[in-house]
Amino acid sequence: MNNDFYNKMIELSKKIDINLTETQTKKFFEYMQLLLEWNEKINLTAITEVDDIILKHFIDSLTIIKYIKGNDKIIDVGTGAGFPGIPIGIMNSNIDITLLDSLNKRINFLNEVCNKLELKNIKTIHGRAEDFGQNKDTREKFDIVISRAVANMTTLVEYLLPFIKVGGCAICMKGPGIEEELSKAEFAIKELGGKVKKVENFVLPNSDIERNIVIIKKISDTPNKYPRKAGTPSQAPMFHR
Repeated sequence: MNNDFYNKMIELSKKIDINLTETQTKKFFEYMQLLLEWNEKINLTAITEVDDIILKHFIDSLTIIKYIKGNDKIIDVGTGAGFPGIPIGIMNSNIDITLLDSLNKRINFLNEVCNKLELKNIKTIHGRAEDFGQNKDTREKFDIVISRAVANMTTLVEYLLPFIKVGGCAICMKGPGIEEELSKAEFAIKELGGKVKKVENFVLPNSDIERNIVIIKKISDTPNKYPRKAGTPSQAPMFHR
């Protein structure tokens, strides 16, 4: 592991009140190497500069860790290259994490990361959120569902809320302009059994990159008709009719 990477990871993580161990930092470095290596073969990320990977992928992913307890059962929906699920798994080996993605090539990459980094607390599922939201093995089985930059809020909540037990929550990681998205999603959130509990607005350390974390509490069961069949939530979002 090179010193620049180590120093940058330690410095930026401290700015979000996280103290990384040397072992954890080493795992982030290995993760970055695998990401860059696989990115040559399959499209995983447009972010390839080391400093950008640290800030926009690793540190960004860790901004939600304060909302997660050690024994939570989590699913990361539309995880892509593993964000934010893998960084959370690196930080706490007691958290049971499932990574869901619709592209098998990405699942192969995630499996290699988990094997090489010995992340035994993480498993992967290849498939679509709409299908697994209706699957009895995964529907309303999780304490927390997490998602980063997957879809607009109205579509996103239809993907996410069916996975959560009543009393659990969805942690949605979004960019700027969240107020309008949330007002459009008001009907969908209520219809799916959710209630907005908190919106945290902040800027990533040493940058002007604005982020929003939206926490939605699951207060009642999601009606059985949701999620609708694959493709429908994005093509016909649940606006109040």
